[in-house]
Amino acid sequence: MILVAVAPSVIWPKKRPVLPPPGRTDTATVTQQDSTAARPPAAPAPRPQSNPVAPAPAPPAGPADTVWVTSPLYRLGFSTRGGQLVSAELVHYRSFAKGDPSSRVQLVPTGRPFLVTGAGDISLADWNFTPSAKQVDVTAAPAELTLTADRGSSVVTLAYHFTPDDYRFEVRGTVSGQGQVGGTLKLALGDGLRTVEADTLDDYRHFAVVTKAAKTESRAFAAIKPGEVRDLKGPFEWVALKSKYFLFAVLAIDEAQSPFYEAVITGGQRSGKIAPTAPVAVTLPVPPGGARMGRGRPRSSFEHRRLAHIGHDLDDANPYGGFLRPIVHPVSIFVVTILLWMHEQLGLQYGWVLVIFGVMIRVLLWPLNQKAMESSLRMQAVAPIIKDVQERYKGEPERLQREMMKVYKDHKISPLGGCLPMLIPFPVLIALFFVFQNTIEFRGVPFLWLPDLARMDPIYIIPILMGLSMFAVSKIGQKGVPPTPQSKMMLYFFPAMMTFLFFRFPSGLNLYYAVQNLVSIPQQYMLAKRRLAQQGAAKKS
Repeated sequence: MILVAVAPSVIWPKKRPVLPPPGRTDTATVTQQDSTAARPPAAPAPRPQSNPVAPAPAPPAGPADTVWVTSPLYRLGFSTRGGQLVSAELVHYRSFAKGDPSSRVQLVPTGRPFLVTGAGDISLADWNFTPSAKQVDVTAAPAELTLTADRGSSVVTLAYHFTPDDYRFEVRGTVSGQGQVGGTLKLALGDGLRTVEADTLDDYRHFAVVTKAAKTESRAFAAIKPGEVRDLKGPFEWVALKSKYFLFAVLAIDEAQSPFYEAVITGGQRSGKIAPTAPVAVTLPVPPGGARMGRGRPRSSFEHRRLAHIGHDLDDANPYGGFLRPIVHPVSIFVVTILLWMHEQLGLQYGWVLVIFGVMIRVLLWPLNQKAMESSLRMQAVAPIIKDVQERYKGEPERLQREMMKVYKDHKISPLGGCLPMLIPFPVLIALFFVFQNTIEFRGVPFLWLPDLARMDPIYIIPILMGLSMFAVSKIGQKGVPPTPQSKMMLYFFPAMMTFLFFRFPSGLNLYYAVQNLVSIPQQYMLAKRRLAQQGAAKKS
């Protein structure tokens, strides 16, 4: 079944689409930064009419400056033209994109700024803002950056608040001189994030828009046709752009009531099924007299645990498991929690943590596997009796079932006792598969000859070692078992098939599975030795 599902894509691979050059959009990453949302009316209201007072004509445009905000975690650049975010560099994360001139992760694509604001029908993209400082240092204490622009009687103020050791920043915005009739505030989040991963295609497949209303919903860029406009009605608690590892979210700070967000997604150009761009904008009504973007409590907002600490179900923006989420996600969270705890408490590399975790799982399952092996031995002992019962009652299905159950009961055999304990490690294995897909702690982590635990082994040593360990477990486990054509085929076919499947899987997953197999060999040897001893005793008697 697995071969039928996988083999066609290997034999007839799809043509790789032509991607944008690295300077335009590289491999995927997006930061988890929470900006702010305007404080809404008490209840959602019909969209107000445009503001009645038009601003004065735009003055001649002068050269735009960039105000740099520096913290221990990031370096942000805000342009005085439109108050836009034109650069977002993460200090502690490397870019793996081929041809990327920067060694650090840069989230904002070249020439495609974020956080472009507008009031009603007025775009602020070409307004000239005056900053409160030419540069802001957030290393030692919280700091603010205020950008102010005016045209005639219209005055727009954007105030950014930054906190050390926090990826989240807050925004407060006011628009005055537009009359006393409420209007709308528009915020363009951008059309995608700069990719900084070695596997660009894989990163693009994770690009999506995520919204949180009653529940979290994700819409992949690839699911929106070029030029298609999707108007998503709120109220939304937050709206986010997502890639494989990172999140850029606009979060409603007012926890008492959700703002009336409207998210508009426009399908971007694509190559085949790969869609690197999809412009996203959010709209919300503002009360008469101006808009004020609410304050929030500064908290960490990076990595899964920090997102969970923020609340608002932000950790649900990129859940583990896909369509298997109800089963896989809880197990994945449990596994990640253990791995992170072991890494922090033992002070070991994640590779050694995976080795210890694989040994620990097998040790914990040793009693269950021992019972399964004993059940298998008893099943082999009563095999002649079962065969006799099957021959005697082969024409009476109900009687055959009763007699079979009687044999199992008399000899204390559970029909599922031999296979059920062996299936217990598989949920952990499947959970680890998804953990290595989008857990940032494993991104770019080397171990021995492996350059990255989250990516495949470039020289295929670890998947081959995993396949050989599976063969050794099967070979030892079949000692003393009467040979059959099926068992012989599985002895060679199953390890070969699993090696073929795991060739391109994350090397950390292969490492864990290989360790599990190697640790289970002594138990399989004990079973085989006991089986041969029983067969020898039976022959003597």
